Amino acid sequence: MTLTVTTWYLEQTAPDDLAPATAPPAEQRVRIARAEVASPEFSRFLYASVGGDITWTDRLGWSYGQWEEFLGRPGVETWVAYERDTPAGFVELDAQAGGDVEISYFGLLPAFRGRRIGGHLLAYGTARAWDLDGRWPGREKTRRVWVHTCSKDGRYALDNYRRRGFRVYATEKTEEAEVPTPGPWPGA
Repeated sequence: MTLTVTTWYLEQTAPDDLAPATAPPAEQRVRIARAEVASPEFSRFLYASVGGDITWTDRLGWSYGQWEEFLGRPGVETWVAYERDTPAGFVELDAQAGGDVEISYFGLLPAFRGRRIGGHLLAYGTARAWDLDGRWPGREKTRRVWVHTCSKDGRYALDNYRRRGFRVYATEKTEEAEVPTPGPWPGA
């Protein structure tokens, strides 16, 4: 059985494009920190836990070495949102040639959705994409931040990107094999 999937490609072309988000209430004690030590175990946990119910499968087969290689590339950063010191979600940045920075992954663990963390994390992560060159000597200044989302992602994903100032620059439809959601680990 196949499924028609719509993919939207969005971008910001100037730091002023970024629209801020309201921070979650103080009593939630939400903080965002960069995972400065490349940890394949932690990154795979975030990827599988956030994407398990929305069919993120492209990295599930990665070996430890593939995770290590990706995370060790200059300009790859993982920013993690914590609520009361519990991982709630992440945004992963991937610096590319020509001053582009891709938000390669962004999302929240299911238990933390709908708690006003997503917009805050996306705005914070996008701001970090715009100032990425300041943390990576020799990287060129960011000229564009881009991301893609699809109809399989969370139902508020596209709207969240638009509210943060991203504009759609391309749309495509593809037919994909329908696969069950993988869950955060095999058999979950």
